[in-house]
Amino acid sequence: MPAVRKINRLFSLIIATLLLSPSIAFAEFKLNMTEGVTSISHDAYDLHMLVLWIVTIVGIAVFGVIIYSLIYHRKSKGAVAAQFHESTTVEVIWTIVPLVVLVLIAIPATKTLLDIEDASNPDVTIKVTGWQWKWQYEYLDEGINFFSNLDAKSNEARQRDSGIDVKTVEHYLLDVDKPIVVPVGKKVRFLTTANDVIHSWWVPALGMKRDAIPGYINEFWARVDEPGVYRGQCAELCGKDHGFMPIVVKAVTDVEYQSWVKEQKLAMAEAASGSDKTWSKADLMKRGEEVYNASCAACHMPTGAGIPGVFPGLVNSKITTGPAADHINIVIKGKAGTAMQAFGQQLNAADLAAVITYERNSWGNAASVVQPADIKAAR
Repeated sequence: MPAVRKINRLFSLIIATLLLSPSIAFAEFKLNMTEGVTSISHDAYDLHMLVLWIVTIVGIAVFGVIIYSLIYHRKSKGAVAAQFHESTTVEVIWTIVPLVVLVLIAIPATKTLLDIEDASNPDVTIKVTGWQWKWQYEYLDEGINFFSNLDAKSNEARQRDSGIDVKTVEHYLLDVDKPIVVPVGKKVRFLTTANDVIHSWWVPALGMKRDAIPGYINEFWARVDEPGVYRGQCAELCGKDHGFMPIVVKAVTDVEYQSWVKEQKLAMAEAASGSDKTWSKADLMKRGEEVYNASCAACHMPTGAGIPGVFPGLVNSKITTGPAADHINIVIKGKAGTAMQAFGQQLNAADLAAVITYERNSWGNAASVVQPADIKAAR
């Protein structure tokens, strides 16, 4: 539909000219949907524009007739209404014309719908799991598995009384600590599900959105046209931090993608080896602070003070200063009936040991050190 796309660009230019204003309020103002960077998003955009032009022309014609009739056939000008009850000709016209229009729209729409549902023969398959409140990505063919959280700068700025002007944070609430990477020009199949409640994985530039439902697998596919970074968010109200689980897709060349795959496999192997050694307290505290800020600070606050009446504080609490076994158990298994998640599946033994050690020895707490071996014994 190249012709439709050219007409749309002209239409957008006219609208932009009409709305041109010295005010910066229109700097990010857009009237139309995102054209996207995949074949499906392009087809959906072209269908949208096709239907928009049809309804615009029909609307102008209908209201034009109405306005003309009001002006030139009003009672004050002596117009007398025709007296008839039906007209076979009119009824045939207003039945056949819309039918023809709908058929003309249905042909490209059906083709696009069939393309959307055809996720066969993918080059890459990524399983996307929604958690409260983060995303887990598993590259099923490459054996890569990681969690993607809100980036540290946005996470710090969003905290109550942080004192940080969010306008100074680049891509505020739309950046992550670890984006997913896909190769340009390759068919990528996404499988969406959830661990706890319903989420929805949505990146506008890809032209697709899929609900992530516990116990179900939904699928869609995308083939990104050009390298770039494309951002999205969870589009289903999923709880307290629904607004803080963004999505970042980084599209790169195939050579860069293969290099990234090797790096991820090496990093996973290194993380696995870290779960088999004994760490110093200093190293555990350093790593634990990073894990805490990424996974725990949203509820318990960076200062460990928690939110009174909602999330308990960790400063001099019976968990962080009590027996290490109880602390390990609640972090691994969570606590039923509360918002405390089970982190046993989310973090490896080294990260669990580090964050528990950090909580037991920060903010004035002075308790024992936990090693990865202690985590393995408790699992």
